[in-house]
Amino acid sequence: MSSSGPSKTSGQIDSTIGTSKEAVGNVVGSSDLQQAGKEQHTKGETETKAAEARGWVEGLVDRVTGKKDSIVGAVTGDKTQQASGNAQETKGELKQDLNK
Repeated sequence: MSSSGPSKTSGQIDSTIGTSKEAVGNVVGSSDLQQAGKEQHTKGETETKAAEARGWVEGLVDRVTGKKDSIVGAVTGDKTQQASGNAQETKGELKQDLNK
């Protein structure tokens, strides 16, 4: 996990490397390598799920903030704020869809 938080890319890399280590361990009969591979795979899967959860929550925040700005813009007649809010809400929906 990076200092800025979990990363889907880093998690996927760890998961793939772990799976490879486990497979090599199976082929050569090394239980230590098998175990190390399982642990790295699990670590990668956990990081990927954490990154997805964080992305989904960030999308939710964008959706709520965007909806609020859109409504305030509509009520006050500020078309720029309304459009900006709509765009942010859409961005949040997309971010949530990518992190299901």
